[in-house]
Order: sequence, then C-alpha cells, then structure tokens
Amino acid sequence: MKQWQGDIALLDRLADAARAASLPWFRNGVVAKNKLDQGFDPVTAADTAVEDAIRRLLAEHRPDDGIVGEEGADTPSRSGRTWIIDPIDGTRAFLTGLPSWCVLIALTDETGPVLSVIDQPFTGERFFGTRGSAGLTAHLERNGARSALATRRTARLSTALGETTDAFLFEGAEWDAFQAVRGKARLFRYGLDAYGYAMVAAGGLDFVVESGLHAWDVAALIPVVEGAGGIVTNWAGGPAHGGGQVLASAHPALHEEILALLAPAVKR
Repeated sequence: MKQWQGDIALLDRLADAARAASLPWFRNGVVAKNKLDQGFDPVTAADTAVEDAIRRLLAEHRPDDGIVGEEGADTPSRSGRTWIIDPIDGTRAFLTGLPSWCVLIALTDETGPVLSVIDQPFTGERFFGTRGSAGLTAHLERNGARSALATRRTARLSTALGETTDAFLFEGAEWDAFQAVRGKARLFRYGLDAYGYAMVAAGGLDFVVESGLHAWDVAALIPVVEGAGGIVTNWAGGPAHGGGQVLASAHPALHEEILALLAPAVKR
C-alpha cells in the first residue's frame, strides 16, 4: 500500500476539487444539453466543470499520466498509467435533484484499475478502493469519520437484493436474461447509477447487473467493490473495466449463479 500513498492523497484532492465544482450546480436550475440526435444523453455545465477541475490538477501533479474522461479528449500516457474520469455519473439524477449521482475517478495501469473513488458530494460520502498489487481494501469516509467497507455474504439469488439503473436499456436476449435474474431475486431496485455499486460495497445491495457501459462508467467501481470483498466481471466472467455488460456481486457463489442466467445473452 505504501507505494500508492502519493496517489491516494492526490485522489482525495481530486475528489475535493470535484465536490467544489459540482455542488454549486446541484438543485440550482442547471440546464442540460443533449449529446444525441435521437434519444437523450444529457451533459451539463457541472459535468464539464468537474472534469476540467480534475484535469487541471492531474496536469500539474501527474503530467506523464494519461487521462480518459467522458467529456474531454483523451490524453496519451507516457508513464503506463491512466486516470479514468466520469465527472457526473448519473446526470439524469443530477438534473432531477436526486442524490444518487456520483463522481468517479480511477487510476489504471496495465492490469486495470488499481485505485479509485466513488464520491457523492451532496451526502458527503466518499468510497475508496484498492486492488491488484496494492492489495484489496475499501473504506468509506464521511464527515471526517472512516469505516471499513464489506459486502454482504449473500450466496443465493433467492435471498439477494439486486439493482439496475434502467431495465429498459436491455433489449432482446439481454431483456430475457435480465428478467430471469429479476424473477429469482428477493428484491430489485432501480435508478441508482454508480451509487448502486457503492451500496454493494457497503453491504446494502447484493448485486448490480447492467449493460452498455463505457470504461469511465465502470473503472472506478471495480476497486471499491472488490476491495470490500465483492467481484466485478463482464457477463462472460471476464474483465469488466472496458465496459459493456457488467455484473457486480457481493459473493462469488451468487456471482456464478447470476452469470449462468446471463450466459445466453453474452455478447462475443
């Protein structure tokens, strides 16, 4: 862990800067622009303000590291390390005044994400995670207090509490597979974006199943969930940090049971 101390301290500063940039816009009548010709994919001044603030700090303190962000052009890496940013994950929630949006920041190397934060500025919750050579740890900081994160030990889908952001993003075989999972779960919730994954790490939910994600949607989720004792893969059971079809679970046995139901819809 010692090798990452400087990066962990910087990650904290990046999250602080993101809070300062985002909160003035929340519940303050912010207007969204639509990034799509058909459909609705909103971006607000808060999204760009947060990403700009993070990029400025990274340019100052890690000029050789790469940057991949949802709202800006990629910065190539000269160090073999890349920071992946989703400035406001859950812009729809942000627009409607719901506190389930989060700031996502991850540091990746050739193995994938190694350090990350899921930050909810309005509630003051900051979920940190590490994985890989840094070990597996995760904790929550809120109002100056720190507590360890640990997933629930739910091993069966019949007793599990699940979530997805929007069930209507599943189509065709994905919809059928999702319905099979939903029908066997004890309880299902909707609309939490990245905050749902934080709740898996915190022991509230047992799993999240989603599809159509980008790298910036998922990279920061992996160290937090896995650091708390969970598992994150794609629907085929492989690495998920590139996005696409994603499953995060609190327990390996639960994860395998859900993967078996999702298998007919795996995209090759």
